Amino acid sequence: MPAVRERPAPRVHRPPKAPPGRRAGRPPRDLWPYALIAPAIGGMLYLLVYPLVRAVVISLQDFRLRQLISGDAEFVGLRNYRTLLSDPRFWEVTGRTFVFMAVDVVLIMVISTLVALMTERLHRVGRTVVLCSLVLAWAMPVVAATTVFQWLFHSEFGIVNQTLTGLGFGSFDRYPWFANGTASFAILVLLIVWQSVPFAAVTLYSALTTVPAELYESARLDGASASRVFRSVTFPMLRPIFMLVLSLEVIWTFKAFVQIWVMTRGGPGDATTILPVYAVQTALSSQRYDLGSAASMITVVLMSGVLVLHFRQMFRQEDDPR
Repeated sequence: MPAVRERPAPRVHRPPKAPPGRRAGRPPRDLWPYALIAPAIGGMLYLLVYPLVRAVVISLQDFRLRQLISGDAEFVGLRNYRTLLSDPRFWEVTGRTFVFMAVDVVLIMVISTLVALMTERLHRVGRTVVLCSLVLAWAMPVVAATTVFQWLFHSEFGIVNQTLTGLGFGSFDRYPWFANGTASFAILVLLIVWQSVPFAAVTLYSALTTVPAELYESARLDGASASRVFRSVTFPMLRPIFMLVLSLEVIWTFKAFVQIWVMTRGGPGDATTILPVYAVQTALSSQRYDLGSAASMITVVLMSGVLVLHFRQMFRQEDDPR
């Protein structure tokens, strides 16, 4: 009699057990980092991306005081941009902006490099004094520093006029600095440079401390001068940091607004009006918020273009084996 085969018992599909330490209903541990940074990303999107998108939308609308109150703005396409680009005053302000940026950035990079090199050669006490002074100057609020410069160059009570008059320059007695366009422009350049040099100098000094001392010793044994050592040893080693600081200073000077608005509001005339100030003036003078937003967008595009060209040149130099 043949043996009867027993059928195997049917398998029961059971859900997989959760790994030890994870309870049912909890998100996987891989999601926790994203959950922790989600509030910061949400805040950044709300504070940075939303205003940018809103400004782009307003620049494409007919948006004045009535539309601000009623909220029934009409889209007009690129009409606001055509209006700005056909305005001769806009091109004068654009040229002044690039001159202002170039003068500031060149002075900042030269002075901060010299300060960093000097700080590296000082003894411990002198180095501490210089670094503390730089940090204190850097920590001063922008509006407070601007107010101090206003008092320094005050026509009647300013220390600068009193000092120059005491040195025998009688023409500077009650000299109205802020009534002269060139003088106002120079004072603003001095203010921006004074506020920017501490950050750049401290950053470059920190990078200088990473250069091996053996490279300097070898260069000096070969008879290289100080300028030759800087060109052949220091600058090649610190080129990425130099380029980074340069990029940050371009952004800082291109978008300078608070100092100019507090000190001169773009005057006298248009002598100190650059693109950020021009955008605010356009928006507030006749409630043309659409033109002001368009000017802001053009400013962003121009600044981005300058940085793209700069980074392209920087990457090209890094790829060059020489």
